[in-house]
Amino acid sequence: QKTTSTSTNTGKMAAIIAQQTAISGLKASVARRGVAARASRRCVSVSASARPNYFPGSTPPKHLDGTMPGDYGFDPLNLGEDKEALKWYQQAELVHGRWAMLGVAGIVAPEILGGAGLIPESTGLVWFKSGAIPAQGTFDYWADPMTIFWVNMCMMNFAEVKRGQDYWYPGSQAQTPLMGWESGFAGSGNPAYPGGKFFNFAGLGKDDMATMQKKEIKNGRLAMMAFLGCMVQAAVTGEGPWKNICDHVAAPFSANMLANFGAVGGTSPF
Repeated sequence: QKTTSTSTNTGKMAAIIAQQTAISGLKASVARRGVAARASRRCVSVSASARPNYFPGSTPPKHLDGTMPGDYGFDPLNLGEDKEALKWYQQAELVHGRWAMLGVAGIVAPEILGGAGLIPESTGLVWFKSGAIPAQGTFDYWADPMTIFWVNMCMMNFAEVKRGQDYWYPGSQAQTPLMGWESGFAGSGNPAYPGGKFFNFAGLGKDDMATMQKKEIKNGRLAMMAFLGCMVQAAVTGEGPWKNICDHVAAPFSANMLANFGAVGGTSPF
């Protein structure tokens, strides 16, 4: 009987030990899953915070994965869901940004240089007067405004056709004869950044191309907004942007946006 009792007690102890071991293992497993889940949440949180987003906390569209320069997840109308359309939108935004940067510089520079006496006023310092067709005034150019307009149209048409052909058929412009210059239009395989001796003659971006591409699109977006501002100011005040800012610095309380609202419709040069 003692032997039977001892065996029974031993069996009970073994069962209890096995049960405790199973419970401990279950607790350890649950704890490990909890740690893994918390780690996963931390990783997701870090990934979301590292992803540039125009509105913190919002979820960017799936088609904007952060790989494009300047991608901040902004596409409220989901225009870029079509991958081919998204490529064209990216190209269009970049080109418009580049022209806007050149345009704003061309708007402001003549006013500044004219004010410093470096270029004569007879060349037309204010952008909307010298660039209007017909011109608002008589300016000292090499030809009449209409002739200059059509020369610009032809040159722009040439440039845009070349750009379009390179977009639709990358590298094709290196095969098109152009007085021996065609090798400079071979492109880089990415029509948005053709590079080469004509479009990157200084060889910039060898080590930090991604950073420079991001800076370019950010400055291009700012320039597009600046050009819109130049147009609105011209329509409201009838002056160029440099004159506007000089007037504001000289008299900030009388020359400002609120004060100019009263002039809307009365001084537009257009």
